[in-house]
Amino acid sequence: MNHYETVFILTPVLSDVQMKEAVDKFKTILTEQGAVIVNEENWGLRKLAYPIQKKTTGFYNLLEFDADPSVIAKLEVQFRRDERVIRFLTFRMDKFAAEYAAKRRSVKSSNKVEEVKEN
Repeated sequence: MNHYETVFILTPVLSDVQMKEAVDKFKTILTEQGAVIVNEENWGLRKLAYPIQKKTTGFYNLLEFDADPSVIAKLEVQFRRDERVIRFLTFRMDKFAAEYAAKRRSVKSSNKVEEVKEN
């Protein structure tokens, strides 16, 4: 199994419920194909670098997962079929990128723990 990371941008006209449904759909596709989701991040509504389909903003989401290479083709077909997805990018992480991502996750989690202790 390889370690992959995918970032996809959803159209900004979606409600929070619709956005969560779309993310859950892609997570379900991955888990049904035997992938293990390592990390999920919702980056929220962000401005696009250039207009895409006459839209200047989009909901960014990141999924990190371990899967076989055959799963990627099935996932990307679903990205292409779903009209809520503006853009997507999936890539295989090498060992250095995977180590960096793990370190970044641990720093984020320790920051959240400190915030909770302060409150």
